[in-house]
Amino acid sequence: MKAGILILVLLLCIIGFVSGYRYYQYIDRDPAYCRTCHLMEEGYRSWRLSKHSQIVCQKCHYMSIIEGNRLLIAYVSGSGESPPQAHGRKTPWEECLRCHTQEASQGSVTLRKSYGHARHVFMENIACNTCHGGEGHSFSVDQLRCQKCHSDKLVHGMGMAGTYCLNCHSYGEKRPGLTGPERCIECHKKIPSSVPMAKLRCYDCHSPHDKLKMESKDCLSACHGNETRVGQHGLHEKKTSLGCLDCHKPHTWKVGKAEAKGLCDRCHPFRPPESFIY
Repeated sequence: MKAGILILVLLLCIIGFVSGYRYYQYIDRDPAYCRTCHLMEEGYRSWRLSKHSQIVCQKCHYMSIIEGNRLLIAYVSGSGESPPQAHGRKTPWEECLRCHTQEASQGSVTLRKSYGHARHVFMENIACNTCHGGEGHSFSVDQLRCQKCHSDKLVHGMGMAGTYCLNCHSYGEKRPGLTGPERCIECHKKIPSSVPMAKLRCYDCHSPHDKLKMESKDCLSACHGNETRVGQHGLHEKKTSLGCLDCHKPHTWKVGKAEAKGLCDRCHPFRPPESFIY
């Protein structure tokens, strides 16, 4: 008799454990559980087409045991009142760093790997959903979100209106500026690489969000203030309306014989360019 009762209790425990495990798996691992409350066709479709398609809903839309049971009881009882839910809009963003810690922490201690997320997430304490949209399971960054904080940083240059902030600013950059010269060269392919000042960074001269086009006075104030004392530079500056950029063409700079012909002789008879510096 006692053995039979013990076996019965054991069987009940096993059935309870199996049922409890299956119940846990259902509410914590099965997207079908979400269908008990949500019309999911559109959301399900966007999830299947997203980069998170191998991750079940509950991984991001996480519910505590208490919240899950409260929702289940409300559904079974048919009370019609839905208890407060954190798993819909709040919890998914709190769960991002469970998977994306590596991406977000890159550079948080040093600049060895990158700087973007380190600056925004760890230094500025900006939440993921401040920059990433999340609409329809798409987490791309709209540049309008950048401009909420960086309202003074307009896209530079004529014909550049369609340029996206992240076309230039790379979160993978190792330097604080988030932009390396190689990013500029990806679009401005005709910039020569073996001329004077080629080793300078583009933004040492150009200020993309402020003043893109250089003027002669910028050359003199930044680096070349002493050039007016060399050779005929001072004479040309004072006696004519010529500026640096009238003779020194941007990104080539050098004035040799080939450049001097058709340039210098616009104003006076041609002279060897080397005589200019004496």
